[in-house]
Amino acid sequence: MAEHGMFQVKELLPHLADRGIYLSASQVWRIVEGVTERVSLPLLAALCDVFGASPADLIVITAQTVTVKTAAEDIPADIADPVIRPTRARIRPDR
Repeated sequence: MAEHGMFQVKELLPHLADRGIYLSASQVWRIVEGVTERVSLPLLAALCDVFGASPADLIVITAQTVTVKTAAEDIPADIADPVIRPTRARIRPDR
């Protein structure tokens, strides 16, 4: 924004409105500060048009290693043991 002479979020609002994007100052502030995790494609296209940039210029991508739990890790060890099996119920007639 600073490269385009915009130093306050409110200065970006008219540029977005010219492109059909109507957001509050607080919504735009969250986008500018990187607080939001999602941005609509029309908004991204409008920002690219305003700043003469590509999406890759505006979006920072970071990779993270994520460990995935399997269902077996959530089961207690004594239940997860394959040797232990439930016994069948026997139905006995009333005496």
